[in-house]
Amino acid sequence: MKTLNSNEENNLEIKKNNLLASLKPSEIADNFPLFITRQEMARYLVRYELFKKILNVKGSIIECGVYKGASLMFFAKMSAVYEPYAFNREIIGFDTFAGFPSVDNKDGALAYAGDLSDVNLEILEKSIELFDNNRPIGHVSKIKLVKGDAVKTIPQYFIENPHTVVAMLYLDFDIYEPTLAALKTILPRMPKGAIIVFDELNERRWPGETLALLEALDINKHEIKKFSEDPHISYIEL
Repeated sequence: MKTLNSNEENNLEIKKNNLLASLKPSEIADNFPLFITRQEMARYLVRYELFKKILNVKGSIIECGVYKGASLMFFAKMSAVYEPYAFNREIIGFDTFAGFPSVDNKDGALAYAGDLSDVNLEILEKSIELFDNNRPIGHVSKIKLVKGDAVKTIPQYFIENPHTVVAMLYLDFDIYEPTLAALKTILPRMPKGAIIVFDELNERRWPGETLALLEALDINKHEIKKFSEDPHISYIEL
């Protein structure tokens, strides 16, 4: 498989942007496979496989680290397609929507407060409105966004929502402290057959995710599975 260098990647990005500039936004959205990279397509295929694994598992989907919302919306739309009347399969996203609030020394030298702050929350909120207008029982809220430092907001959410059981925990915080808070709080609410998904496990750039997992769970008792299509995403099935 050919690997592109940075100059080739930049050239491809310029060509793609020039092409997109000639099109209407609705044309781009409705024909997205024309424009996304093979790497992004692979990630959507992997997320589809993850969703299928929990289709018959009771509980909500929680994404920790929403960023711009593509993954969150993908899972919401998969639920709307495959289980249109599953009103109690909530899709819950935790994020500051302003970048990392702080970093720990366990996060390595490259992590810094404020990173990944290039988020437009208004666009995500409007996308959720459009989604609700195009699904069965759209008057019942399905997606919940929980804004703030997840070290505080995750425990508080479950105090306020004690009914919540979790079928999928998608960990994409990248850093140690909120990942550990998510694992410690949410793991007791995950039934057998539920899955924990990791986006940066075993990656030198983001050691905090691995360290949080090692502290929260005895990995000798679990298989950590991966996908051939994408080098980043892995998961544990409980």
